[in-house]
Amino acid sequence: MNKKLISIVTPCYNEEDNIQAVYTQIKMVFDELKNYEYEHIFIDNSSHDNTVGLLKEIAEKDKNIKIIVNARNFGHIRSPYHALIQSSGDAIILFVADLQDPPELIKDFIAKWEEGFKIVIGVKNESEESPLMFRIRKGYYNIINRLSETELIKNYTGFGLYDKMIIDILKQIDDPYPYFRGLICDIGFEIFRISYKQPARKRGVTSNNFYTLYDVAMLGITNHSKIPLRLATMIGFVMSIVSFLVAIVYFVFKLVYWHQFTIGLAPLVIGLFFFASIQLFFIGIIGEYIGSIHTQVLKRPRVIEKERINF
Repeated sequence: MNKKLISIVTPCYNEEDNIQAVYTQIKMVFDELKNYEYEHIFIDNSSHDNTVGLLKEIAEKDKNIKIIVNARNFGHIRSPYHALIQSSGDAIILFVADLQDPPELIKDFIAKWEEGFKIVIGVKNESEESPLMFRIRKGYYNIINRLSETELIKNYTGFGLYDKMIIDILKQIDDPYPYFRGLICDIGFEIFRISYKQPARKRGVTSNNFYTLYDVAMLGITNHSKIPLRLATMIGFVMSIVSFLVAIVYFVFKLVYWHQFTIGLAPLVIGLFFFASIQLFFIGIIGEYIGSIHTQVLKRPRVIEKERINF
C-alpha cells in the first residue's frame, strides 16, 4: 500500500535561530505518523543571515528537505504562495518558521482531512503576543468582514492543511499578488476550524513591520470589497447636499441679518480643511485600488528562483 505524501511548506526570512528547531519538530511529528511520507519545503526569501547555509546542511543529510532560494526578497505575500503551488503532496500544510504555530496540531489536521475535509485550518483565538497587537488584528478582522463580499475568517493566518484539489484550484488562479487567506474563503469548500493559543516568539525577530501589515490589510480590502469605492461616492453625494444646504442657510441669514450676521474666516478655514482631508482620504483609497489593478496588469512572476535543492 502506497503511503500518502504530506507536504509541509515553510516560508522563511532571516530565521537562522529557528530553522533547526522547525526541522526537528516537524520530523518528530512524522516519526510518529508512520502511515505517511512527507516532504518539507523551505522557501527562503533571500535571507541576509545564515538561514540558507543551515538549510543546505540539513538538506544534505535529509532528502525529505527541499529548498527554494529566491533571487531577491519577493515579499511575504508571493513567496509562500509560490511554494504552496510547487508542492506535490496529497495534502499540503503551511507552517511558518517562527514556531508561533504549534506543530502538534498537524496530527489533528491530518485526522480531519482523512475524515473528508478538504481544508482544515488553525484559528488563534488566544495569543501570548502583545495584547495591543492582538486587539488591533481582531479589530481589523471585524472591519474587513463588514466590508468584504466574502466572509473571511477571524484570527486565521494561513496555518492549516489544504487538500491537493485546493492547490490545483489555486494553480489555475492567475494572480501575481494573491491574498491567500481570502482565496481560501472565496473557493467555497467547507472549512474545519481548530482553535489554538498562539505562543510568543521565543527566538529571532519578526520581519513584519507596519508596512507589511498595512500591505496585507489593504490587499484584503481591495481584493474582496468594492464598498470603500461606493462609500466614497455616497459620502461625496451626501456632503454635496449638506454643503448646498449650509450655503443656502448662510445666504438667507446674511440677507435677513445683513449687519448683525458676520460670516468670518473660521467656518471657511474649517470647511476647507475638512473637505480637503475627506478628498485626500478617498483619493488614497482609489489609489490602493489602482495600485492593485496595476499589479494585475503587469503580470510579473510571483517569484524568480535562484536555486532549488532536493527537488
